[in-house]
Amino acid sequence: MRNRQTLNFKVAGKFFVAAVQFFVLAACSTTPPSKPPETTTIQPQQQIISTAKQNKTAASNSGSSLDAHREGKAPVAGPLKDIYFDFDQYNLSTDARDTLKSHAGWLKTNASAQVEVEGHCDERGTGEYNLALGAKRAQTAKDYLVTLGVPAGRITTVSYGKELPVCQEHTEECWQKNRHDRFVVKNLPTT
Repeated sequence: MRNRQTLNFKVAGKFFVAAVQFFVLAACSTTPPSKPPETTTIQPQQQIISTAKQNKTAASNSGSSLDAHREGKAPVAGPLKDIYFDFDQYNLSTDARDTLKSHAGWLKTNASAQVEVEGHCDERGTGEYNLALGAKRAQTAKDYLVTLGVPAGRITTVSYGKELPVCQEHTEECWQKNRHDRFVVKNLPTT
């Protein structure tokens, strides 16, 4: 009986080794590519430079805080000023309402312009909490602009929470700068 079990283990072992060798050899085999790679046409140098300038200009002109951050630059100021919030709040102060009234006038005068309201927070609190707070801040500004007669379809909102601070210091003055809504104008009319 013992010899029979030993024999079965030897046969199973040889079968296993043969199977491993088969799979190793199968994995090493090469298959020819199904079709040759496509060739590309090289553009004239002038067109390449023009395309690169257009792409760079499009990214730079968006004005968003995220695009500026990706480029390692400070966001470019647009025609609409930021509004600021108290700690852990999303209600509009008197100053913020006055600023939004001015924004509504500008947006009515420049009917082709669209605006993205970016909600920002200071570093205190969790990432999730600050994203939600930033969204509420942006939505509050949008809602107020709509009550002032700006069509809702011309306004979008985004929250960056605490992810794109204007100021890096750990002081109340710095945190106040980070608690803001920023207004990024899209389709800026040319003068």
